Amino acid sequence: MSGGSAYQKDRSLIAVIGDEDTVTGLLLAGIGHIDSKQKPNFLVVDSKTTLPALEEAFTEFTRRKDIGIVLINQHVANDIRPMLDEYNQAFPTVLEIPSKDHPYDPAKDSVLKRVQKLFGDDAR
Repeated sequence: MSGGSAYQKDRSLIAVIGDEDTVTGLLLAGIGHIDSKQKPNFLVVDSKTTLPALEEAFTEFTRRKDIGIVLINQHVANDIRPMLDEYNQAFPTVLEIPSKDHPYDPAKDSVLKRVQKLFGDDAR
């Protein structure tokens, strides 16, 4: 087994940053995990969540070696858009997802923007 495969194998968790309905649904689907330092792999964002708390959670999840994917509601991602736009690591992959109250807008998706830039804006 190559070193790259072992590196990816360790990244077995999905983290989620989102509204209560999104996080609850994903927790019920089985993604919830609390590590040995009592740190969860999820953050419920509501009207009381501060921007620094949101930024800290994003930074923590993208630095953890056990997380392979970070799911974030697009309306939440808009609050930390500059951080998302400058994030360029392959692992963990950051994916923006819709919520039941906020529709998905492909024009704001940072991953889709990168793909369009890679293939040119005519690749629709």
